[in-house]
Amino acid sequence: MSKINRKSKAEIVLPPITVMENEARRLNTLASSSAMLFPRVAHFLAQEMERASLVADDSDLRGVVRMGSQVRYCDDKTGEVRDVVLVYPHEADIALKRVSVLTPVGAALIGLSVGQAIEFQTPGHNKRSLTVLGVSN
Repeated sequence: MSKINRKSKAEIVLPPITVMENEARRLNTLASSSAMLFPRVAHFLAQEMERASLVADDSDLRGVVRMGSQVRYCDDKTGEVRDVVLVYPHEADIALKRVSVLTPVGAALIGLSVGQAIEFQTPGHNKRSLTVLGVSN
């Protein structure tokens, strides 16, 4: 019985996410084309797109992280609150707080709603958890 308990605690439970159809297509293409250079995060992004609920491109997704969204999130381990804009890799600029969707944090944020938390693995194989505090599109 204790094995079952340990396993269930170790499993990462992912929250439901919502992504617009066109963004999902573009992000799937990005994940595929980046798989050789960035295999771990490309695989994570592809998995996120596979499990996403897709909605029409003209849907009103208030409070949902999309490409170009300004996102306020909390690092659940450190308590640090950050404000970033989620962008495609060619638009990324950490000095301007523009985070690429092709980073672990960016891939974790896409499709989340305000109040949702997600746990994911960093490149150093550590687990990290973020909670979305606010989104503006």
